[in-house]
Amino acid sequence: MTDAAAQGAHRARYRRILSFAARELVKIWWFELILPRLGLRSVAERTRSSRMQRFARRFHVLAVELGGLMIKVGQFMSSRLDVLPPEITKELEGLQDEVPAVPFADIRRAAEAELGRPLTQAFAWFDETPVAAASLGQAHRARLTAQDAADTGLGHVVVKVQRPGIDEIVAVDLAVLRRVARWLTRVRLVADRVDAPGLIEEFAVTSLEEIDYLHEAASAERFRENFAGDARIGAPEIVWERSTRRVLTLSDVTAIKINDVEALRAAGIDPSEVADVFAEVMFDQVFTHSFVHADPHPGNIFVTPVPSEGSETERAGRNFRLTFIDFGMMAEVPDNLRAGLRTLLIAVAGRDSKGLVAAAQEIGVLLPSADTAELERALRALFARFGGMGFAELSTVDPREFADFADEFGDMVRSLPLQLPENMLLLIRAVSLTSGMCSSLDPTFNVWDAAEPYAGRLLRDESGNLMQEMAQQAMETMAVTYGLPKKIDAIITRVDDGNVTFDTSRLERRLDRLEGIARRIGSGVLFAAMLVGGALLVPSIAPLGITLICVSALPLLHSVFAGVGRRTPR
Repeated sequence: MTDAAAQGAHRARYRRILSFAARELVKIWWFELILPRLGLRSVAERTRSSRMQRFARRFHVLAVELGGLMIKVGQFMSSRLDVLPPEITKELEGLQDEVPAVPFADIRRAAEAELGRPLTQAFAWFDETPVAAASLGQAHRARLTAQDAADTGLGHVVVKVQRPGIDEIVAVDLAVLRRVARWLTRVRLVADRVDAPGLIEEFAVTSLEEIDYLHEAASAERFRENFAGDARIGAPEIVWERSTRRVLTLSDVTAIKINDVEALRAAGIDPSEVADVFAEVMFDQVFTHSFVHADPHPGNIFVTPVPSEGSETERAGRNFRLTFIDFGMMAEVPDNLRAGLRTLLIAVAGRDSKGLVAAAQEIGVLLPSADTAELERALRALFARFGGMGFAELSTVDPREFADFADEFGDMVRSLPLQLPENMLLLIRAVSLTSGMCSSLDPTFNVWDAAEPYAGRLLRDESGNLMQEMAQQAMETMAVTYGLPKKIDAIITRVDDGNVTFDTSRLERRLDRLEGIARRIGSGVLFAAMLVGGALLVPSIAPLGITLICVSALPLLHSVFAGVGRRTPR
């Protein structure tokens, strides 16, 4: 494609996304703002659910047709349970990278331009058929040359190559998304609930990291180091000599997909044990390493059978390890967030609704100004009815009860002043995928049982930390107490000597200014009252109405000109 053709395609893409957003915003404006003012609020409320579903379906079609970041936007929207209605999140939760593969000739040109040599020199063999095709890139199997194999100790590899021109497409998509976000700041219905520009910037950071394969390679190595020597976990090795920002070469670790239950059983691996290990590993990532794989869907996790004779895994009582791939989406867990999550986990394990609300405030998800009484009540009801239930038990609950509770709880939560930060959003995505995967592997899997051992350990750790903190505070208090008599004596001496003075002149000047402002506000209110009253009286008692309108000019003049020419010094 020539530069002119590419620019034309980018402009067309920009206009198509923008026109889609404009049409949907007009519909929101009409149904949510205009109809209620015309006395037709019931029409807007009655049609809201179906309208949201239709919007999500139209966006799904647009995302699949355009690819690029649009699929990522849909996946991002599907996880924003905090700000979007369930009709949208549910419709988009199944959105995957449903895009056709790039022709191999284009992939060859892109890879050779990045590597600086023909593929026939860079690799001994390169499969033209992709293993997987996604919106940002696609993967091919290959085999290293004899020299590279000797240097790295690897033979078969997987090579990820970015789609040609994806940088420009991402730039176009982010530009139009930022413009739509600015539009949304002018829609009060949206602006009161969502910081749209902030959300787009969070999304932009994650997206730009995903198209930087060197960033992904560094994340993969960090993950490997975190679990070095851990028999439960594996990760691919990076072939740095054949990796750039747009091409990533890593060892081929393909094995049994974690959701292939029949293949697991055929290999002699117990799926329920896989679920237990998977949950343990994800908790370790959050609370031990503070670095979490945020996209643990079935395509990114393999179960690798291991030899049973004398292996570390056998000594641990297992005949498999979990192998993670695709480290483009990782979540950092800063210390303050980890502390809040520790509090949250302990509260969940103890079915403590008040503690759970406190944890949400500590994390920053729930603003301190929020009215938490209703949230605590709903959480108590949640724990009382469903607390401790596993997937199998939950499946026996009447779906209507689930639906009623979900509607009430969801509406209440969305009415609260909350918004998830990006790192918290990625963690929730990871936990959600983990819970769903474990439940599919083992219908009796109970996330409460998986959490409680960690909660107990964290509680013991918290006790030790609490003792250290109390001791430190005691020493600080003793130090302050020791020096307090001397400070008090010095202050008393200065008072006796007449060296302590208080300057109140600035306070008096500020009070004078505030008094003047208050008088002008009063005049403004009086002007408005006289003007409105006069206008209402003109049709029935014209002389009195006109008099009031005329006289209202006096308080108006005072409100506008009082204080002009008199500047109070600061």
